[in-house]
Order: sequence, then C-alpha cells, then structure tokens
Amino acid sequence: MIDSQRYPRLASIDSPVDLRRFDEAELPAVAQELRGYLIESVGRSGGHFGAGLGVVELTVALHYLYDTPGELLVWDVGHQTYPHKILTGRRDRIHTVKQKDGVAPFPKREESEYDTFGVGHSSTSISAALGMAIARKQAGDERQVVAVIGDGAMTAGMAYEALNHAGGMDEEPNVLVILNDNRMSISEAVGGLTKMLGRLTGSATLNRIREGGKKLLGDKHSPPARFVKRWEGHWKGMFVPSTLFEQMGFHYTGPIDGHDLPALVAALRTAKSLKGPQLLHVMTTKGKGYELAEGDQIGYHAVGPFDPAKGLAPKTGPKKPTYTDVFGDWLCDMAAAEPRLLGITPAMREGSGLVRFSKEYPQRYFDVAIAEQHAVTLAAGMATQGAKPVVAIYSTFLQRGYDQLVHDVATQNLDVLFAIDRGGVVGPDGATHAGNLDLSFLRCVPNMVVMAPADENECRQMLTTGLQHAGPAAVRYPRGTGPGVAIEPALDTLPIGKAQLRRNGSRVALLAFGATVTAAEQVGAELGLTVVNMRFIKPLDRALVLELARTHDGLVTIEDNVVAGGAGSAVSELLNAEGIAMAVLQLGLPDAFQHHASREDLLAEAGIDAAGIRASLLRRWPQLASGEGALPLAAGG
Repeated sequence: MIDSQRYPRLASIDSPVDLRRFDEAELPAVAQELRGYLIESVGRSGGHFGAGLGVVELTVALHYLYDTPGELLVWDVGHQTYPHKILTGRRDRIHTVKQKDGVAPFPKREESEYDTFGVGHSSTSISAALGMAIARKQAGDERQVVAVIGDGAMTAGMAYEALNHAGGMDEEPNVLVILNDNRMSISEAVGGLTKMLGRLTGSATLNRIREGGKKLLGDKHSPPARFVKRWEGHWKGMFVPSTLFEQMGFHYTGPIDGHDLPALVAALRTAKSLKGPQLLHVMTTKGKGYELAEGDQIGYHAVGPFDPAKGLAPKTGPKKPTYTDVFGDWLCDMAAAEPRLLGITPAMREGSGLVRFSKEYPQRYFDVAIAEQHAVTLAAGMATQGAKPVVAIYSTFLQRGYDQLVHDVATQNLDVLFAIDRGGVVGPDGATHAGNLDLSFLRCVPNMVVMAPADENECRQMLTTGLQHAGPAAVRYPRGTGPGVAIEPALDTLPIGKAQLRRNGSRVALLAFGATVTAAEQVGAELGLTVVNMRFIKPLDRALVLELARTHDGLVTIEDNVVAGGAGSAVSELLNAEGIAMAVLQLGLPDAFQHHASREDLLAEAGIDAAGIRASLLRRWPQLASGEGALPLAAGG
C-alpha cells in the first residue's frame, strides 16, 4: 500500500475522477508525488524506468483535462505508461509489474478500461486513434481522440501512413497527436526527422506570431487567411526548414516544455477545443527528476530492482556471456575477416549487441531507427551489390518486416543473414515481445536456411555458416544465457542440414531444437533415450530422421516455438511424405499468447522444461519409467 504520509495527494487518487477534484494549482505537487512514487516502485520491482519519468506531467495533464475512460487516450511505445497505470487504479500493484499475475508492462485492454489499445511495438498509436475517431463519429460521437507518440516512434513508416491518411480526409477526423519529443528511442534517436525536430525547437517565437495572427484573421477559409497561409510557407521557410506536419494536414502547435505543467495544461486545453487533426509538439527529458537517469538515459531505460538512493549497482566480476554477447563478439570478429560485412539494426543497438561493432566499425554500422521493413529491404539492396549484410533484430520485431523478408530477400535469393535475438520464450515483457512464432513463419519461406543453436559456441558457428551461405539465412537464439559451453575463437562453419547425435539410446528418440536441447539431454539420460540436437529447422537432416524412424518406436520433437507449423510439424511432414506411420509426440508452445512471467515459469507452464518433457513422455508411454515392456507406439498410440 502507498504511504499516505509521504504521498498524501497520490494516496487519494484511485482513478482519474479523483485527480480532477484537485485545484489546477495543485497539479505540480501531484506530479512531484507521482514521480517520487514511480522511482520508489520501479526501484523495488525493476521495469521500464526513464520513459515513464519523462511523461509524468503529460500524464497528469491528460487525465486531468480529458474525461477518461470515456474520452480516449492511446499510448504508443507502451513502456511510458507506468504513470498512467498508477493514476488509473493500479497504483498499489505497480510494484508487481512484469511479474507473474502482476501488472502488465504495457497497456493491455484486458487489464483496464483505461488501456484503450494494447501496445508493445511502436508507432501504432496514430493509426489506432484514427480508427477509433472514425468509428466513434459513425456512431455520433465526435469527441477528440488523443494519441501520445514518442521515444523514437515517429521514425517508423506506419506513423506517416496514419498521418497521411488523417490529414488528407475530406471529413477531418477529430484527432490530437501529441509528439513526446525526448530525442531518444532506447538509444539516441537517429535520422532526418530527429534533425528536423531539433530545428523546429528553435521556432517558438515564430509559432507565437503565427498563432496570434490566426486569432486576428479569424476563419481559416476567409480570403485574408488563405492569402497569409500561402505566404506563411515562404517566410517560415527562412527560419524553419520543414513544415512537414502542417503540409500533411495537421495544425501544428509547439514546441512547448512538457515539464511545465501550467503551460502544458493551457496548451492541451486549447488543443482540445479545436476540431480536426491537431499535432502538439512537447519537449521532455527521458528520466526527468532522477538525476542518474537523466545522465544515463540508455542505462536507465529498463532496470532491475535497485536502491534509488544509490542508483544501479555497478557490474562486478566476470559474467556468463549471453547469446546477445556471443553475437556482438562474433560480428566484430567476422567483420575483421570479411570486409563486405555490414551490420544493420532497427533502433536496437544495445538490445541486439551492436554497441562494440558501432564503435569499431562505424562506417559499416547502420541504425535505421524504428523501421524494421526498411531495415530488411535495405539489406536486400546491399546484397544485390555484393555486400554481406547482417540484420540484427528481435524475433517479435522481425514480424513487422515479414513481407520484406519474403518479397525482397527470399524471392530474389539474396545473401542476407538474420541474427534473430529473443527467439522463443522471452518472459517478463509479455505476449507482444515473445518470439514464439518465428520457426513457423520462417520455415515456410522458400530459399531460407533456418538454424537454432543448442549452446553459445554453436551460435557462433551458425552465424558464420549463415554468413558464408549463398542465400538468405536465419540464426534464431533465445534471450539470456546458454548452458555455458566454451566459445572457440575460430570462425568455423557447420554442414548445412546436418544434425548432431548427442546421445545413443533406445525405443524413443528426442529430436530437440535450439534452446530445448539441454533439457532433452537431461530427460534422455534419465530414461535411456536417444537425443538429437537437430540444429537445422530448414533444411532438416532427412537422412538422420528417417534412420531414427527405422530404428526407434517413437519420435518426440521439442521446440520453444508454437507447435502449429513449427519444427515438429516439419518432422511429421517428412514422415508423411515418406509414407512412414509411427507415433510422433510434438512438444512446444501452446496455441495461445503467453502472459508475462519469468522465462522459467513460462517454459514450465508449456511443459518444455526437463520436468515437463519427462511428464509428457510418461503420460504417453508409462512403460518408459521402468525401461521394460513393449510400448504401444503405433500411429495414434
């Protein structure tokens, strides 16, 4: 429970209705308490940190002025919504964020009526808000819908598609887009838009002149107003290099200080009174109010539990390398050996392990901002000219570039390597960030080679294999650390389509893919079964699978991917094509979106940790427990 002595105002706010009972003059004090409580709560639980601190004043102002949930707020890049969650009935549970059965880390419609649209990926808010505004207008409700977009999300093409649509409609939609401009994504924001917004920041005087002129001229359709509008582009061009948003049909206001609550409330009150597409440009500081976070905005983007009085604890001693570390080191080593290698990331330099590469090979490093589709086709273009591009991307974000992977890379059989991080079960970030689908959506694409390593050294070997392969290839590896296998410095390759027999056993063969190999080996040793590290999802090791089918009574496929269309399906398809009727038990993730919990909890729930694998085998074939007796292993047995 919240300490009402330390947070007297915040303790009385169980919903935005309570916030609106405060006098406007008290709002800065409410914001101060909210910021203090956020620092305390995230320090206790861990979670996304800097983005929420940057929108405290904006969140207070929005819920104060808008009659939520009846009036709709749509949040982008949902990690900025912790203050929103605190003000909308989840204050006393915010310390459970990301934990099993706790508060979701992103807006989630099932969790609260105030979460109007589920989000985890960026740049969806304007499209969603426009859709809501159109649907409401059809129902006779023309109240304004607000989209809050920031943390680099305006760099994605989807945002411009929505702006283009909204600004060009004959019946102008009543939408307010708030651009929360903090010059940051997870890393520093990059690209031409960032530079343009920086130039716009210096135009506050011109904006005041323009707004004053509009009041004097009155109706925007009057002849004097139309005349001034034509000339505005000419004289403003002498001072501000771009009028992008107004050219797209939005009335632009700003930039204003997003931490000045009185000014923010005044600007929002004006924007709320206007009809048609509006864009309010708000300048904020990521990590605002916590000095350490302001000084290290990347490091404090997302944190584990920490003592706010001391800040993040320094990292000490040697640590077990994560798969991300393995990739980052491989990329630099491979770049030294292969001058044609180019590294691409869609705004995930830190998360995907490209920090070292960006410093050692700056001319060969390309951060394209939050633009996954562009990242993939950029790589395709590079490959047509003999380069060896490597696209470092999270599994969940590759979903956004799937058409480009199919149409631009695979159809043309181009040399592009996809280094896919966060494959399979991810955990605390929930369904939006889970990599549960990639084996299914990759293995159906012609020309693709798809690999999943069982350990760290194999990951390095597979990356080299994929880069040397003449055509598109993907190496898919999980979040976090592996089993701790020593990493050889050599840049060795693996024979494509060849699995590795890990254990000779009898009766049943466990065909394990990627991160499930370690658990399969444990169960195989206990029950005396054959264990295979399959390595390749596509192409399968046909010869070995057929040999195992001939010498064993049953096969079990194990993968941290959805069963539907996954690696196990590939094995069953092969057996069916060869006319082999035998029992195949497919273990993997269920046909459902997993909730947020630890990776270990989710693996256990899906039954693909060692205990779950063993239990599934013994349910199907109880005789395995004793090692005696014939097994009823006919198809369907």
